[in-house]
Amino acid sequence: MVKIIKEELQFEESLKQRLKFICEFSKVTPKFINGSIRKIEKTNIAYIEPHRVIIKNITFLVFNYSNDVYISNLTKKIKLSELEEYLKNI
Repeated sequence: MVKIIKEELQFEESLKQRLKFICEFSKVTPKFINGSIRKIEKTNIAYIEPHRVIIKNITFLVFNYSNDVYISNLTKKIKLSELEEYLKNI
């Protein structure tokens, strides 16, 4: 039987502060959900689930140590520096 091990990841503190700062300027409240690592026991297969930030009912995906923000899924991305402008336009 395949056993999947799930380990929760913590937000990098500087990333979380930057996101809070951007949301504060945009006058919105973010909801942060930690990502996780899922490993299949006795293999070297792992999946990193990104952190989720919910703003205005839109889910943004972020990874620690990355300057990209993914919108809803991993196909559309913007730079973290462009997030404030994106929030103002929606």
